[in-house]
Amino acid sequence: MNAKEVLTLQSMPAASPGYGRPPYRFINREFMVITYESDPAAIRQAVPEPLQPDGSNTVSYEWIKMPDSSGLGSYEESGIVIPCTFQGEPCNFVAQMYLNNAPAILGGREIWGFPKKWASPRLTVAGTETLTGTLHYNDVLVAAGTMPYKHNLLDTEDTARAIAKTQVNLKLIPDVDGTPKIAQLVAYTLEDVHVKGAWNGPARLSLIPHVNAPVADLPVKTYRGGKHFIADLTLPYGKVIHDYIIQ
Repeated sequence: MNAKEVLTLQSMPAASPGYGRPPYRFINREFMVITYESDPAAIRQAVPEPLQPDGSNTVSYEWIKMPDSSGLGSYEESGIVIPCTFQGEPCNFVAQMYLNNAPAILGGREIWGFPKKWASPRLTVAGTETLTGTLHYNDVLVAAGTMPYKHNLLDTEDTARAIAKTQVNLKLIPDVDGTPKIAQLVAYTLEDVHVKGAWNGPARLSLIPHVNAPVADLPVKTYRGGKHFIADLTLPYGKVIHDYIIQ
């Protein structure tokens, strides 16, 4: 390969790229989101400056099932999102993510800085009436959430606007000598959102301490409720909103 050919490659390894080229289109992407109040000091510690927690002291714990993802395949995901502001504008900080798909881990970390680790999340209907999410890390249960299955309808337009809220990741990549090479806040906004159904209801969440999947570091104090929705959407490229090395 000459230098020009090297610069046209999508990703490592050169002989077989680890993931397809974005943007990615997700069809029938299914979410269960449980929102709860947590410890404000723990939230502040989890959120990198200059992002600011929005003052609600809330955290959203998510399960996402993605049966049809262009360039990535079929997989499931689970993680923590914290409502924040950046320069006074509302956004969501993605704090932790666990999933069972190598291309999504590689592409998510290398392009957008998603905080992805390999684990075993699962979103299913248990019995006949309980939407149930579980997360196992190395065969150890670290999170379990439940809510009634499709009890109360939500407005799909309001849900689409919530999905399209700006999200922010902390992207960290070291140089070959271990010093920071990339240290950025990366923002992105999901596009072409089409909500096919949305529901809410009461919810419960159990978080179990684990050193390598520290979801319980943001403890549950009070439940705010759960949301369940199914949507088609597109993940485009992002943009750098803060560079810790330059600024």
